Amino acid sequence: MHRFVLLAALILICTVGWADDQSEIRQALTGGGVPQLTAPSFPRAEYFRSILTRPFRYTIEAPGSLRELAQDGKLNLTVNDVVRLVVQRNTTVWLARLDVQTSAVPVLRSQAPFDPRFTGSFNSSRAIQPTSSDLEAGRDSLETHSLTQSARFSYDQSFASGTNYTATFTGGKLATNNRYSRLNPSITSAFGFSAYQPLLRNRGFFIQKAPIVIARINQQVSRGRFEQTLTDTVQSALNQYWNVVQARENLAVLRNSLALSQKSYERDKRALELGALPPLDIFRSEAEVASRKVAVTTAEFRLQQEEDSLRRLIAADIDPDVRNLPLNLMDPPLPPGTLLSIEREAAIERALRSRPEMVNLHRQQAVNEISIRQAANSLKPDLRLTGSYTSSGLGRTYDPTGLLIPGGLGDALSEVFGFSKPTYGFGLTLNLPIRSRQAQADLAAAQIARRRDQYQERDLQQSVTLEVLNAVSQLEQSKANIAGATAARDLAKKNEEAEQRKYDLGASTIFFVLDAQQRASDAETQLLAARIAYRKAVISLQRTTVALLPEYNVVIDDALALK
Repeated sequence: MHRFVLLAALILICTVGWADDQSEIRQALTGGGVPQLTAPSFPRAEYFRSILTRPFRYTIEAPGSLRELAQDGKLNLTVNDVVRLVVQRNTTVWLARLDVQTSAVPVLRSQAPFDPRFTGSFNSSRAIQPTSSDLEAGRDSLETHSLTQSARFSYDQSFASGTNYTATFTGGKLATNNRYSRLNPSITSAFGFSAYQPLLRNRGFFIQKAPIVIARINQQVSRGRFEQTLTDTVQSALNQYWNVVQARENLAVLRNSLALSQKSYERDKRALELGALPPLDIFRSEAEVASRKVAVTTAEFRLQQEEDSLRRLIAADIDPDVRNLPLNLMDPPLPPGTLLSIEREAAIERALRSRPEMVNLHRQQAVNEISIRQAANSLKPDLRLTGSYTSSGLGRTYDPTGLLIPGGLGDALSEVFGFSKPTYGFGLTLNLPIRSRQAQADLAAAQIARRRDQYQERDLQQSVTLEVLNAVSQLEQSKANIAGATAARDLAKKNEEAEQRKYDLGASTIFFVLDAQQRASDAETQLLAARIAYRKAVISLQRTTVALLPEYNVVIDDALALK
């Protein structure tokens, strides 16, 4: 027995030195806040439920009701409502969420090599055979009758150190009518233990758990892609929200312009009836009314199209009860009193530190580093230390005179676990690749991938920096445009009022009045466009600096937890 203990200790010594590798992969093995899949194990109740439960049909039913936002025949929405509905209901976001859930499957699959395995078998056979010799004949006939039964149970498992062990129990029974059978029935049993430990190739925790680490890093990459998709979708929804606001306000400006031109036309019509206006001058105001009606009609259909696009982003188009409700967007286009200002270098530093694309690239670099170590491991010789120990037993007893008589299974088991009949040994196995071009190619490819990662990181840094600089420039430009458009709108209003008074006094013609009205309408439209552009510039800057989701209190883990 002490020899077996020494052999087990020798195998365990081969696993010393794993602590450093363990610290390198501990962070990747934590999962990074990504939900993990678990498999029910035998013989827990969940195991049997998973086998006996019938598969169910999944029903698409996104959370987040729209009916609670419907009041007075309208769907009332704020920007916060739009963000919440995008997180809860948007189809693109749900597809990205399912991608993250799918990424948990390879993590579970990568742990399969360390799953314990139990196998069992039982065989029984009865035979009647003719004999050609008295030595084979039975006691009372010339036929041999035999009953053979055997059972085998084994349990094996691999550990993260590379150690693999197998425990085996076998038992057998042979009953025959052969007159020369010394023990009849003959009952045998044996219990064996074998193990092997890689000493060079595939030795250590890091190499054995590298597939798990890679799978979990890829799972975190999927989480980063979800964050990126969610951010882009929220940005699209917010931009579409302001597109609807712009279309609505632009329609209001055009309708007001139409009302003014209609009023001028009615005044000219009365003047024509009184003979104070030449007949040919009425056509100018009449044509202006027709032109502005066309603009109003175009704006109405444009508003309808923009609303339909917003409905799709919040999945309101699939709900029959709210699909046709007019949208009432409650946030005004007018920016807050203090316009946003941001320091360029601070924005660039935050973007380079927190952008999901940058974080995912660093994770991919970690995967490539692991691939390099895996390829280097494949070049090592395969040297294994093996050991085995088997204890055998036979069902037999002795009478007081020392005569051997058949025993039972208990006698065989007593002898097995008494370890009085051992067979043990150890050995070394060496597989030395004289030349491994496959491993050399894998190592070269992994090293090239590492260099490519460095250039990809620099390229991404340049792209992110440019995005931030453009976003800051757009923000400053929109602020300047608001100031200029406000001044232009005020002057256009004053000019319109002046031309109207001059026309009323007979010092001007209808041409200048209509032109002033159009200029005032255009100035109002330009101011509206400048305000909406500022809103979008803020959204773009928040996206490029990873501040968009925190601005609306969106937590990635909570968004992923939706079912």
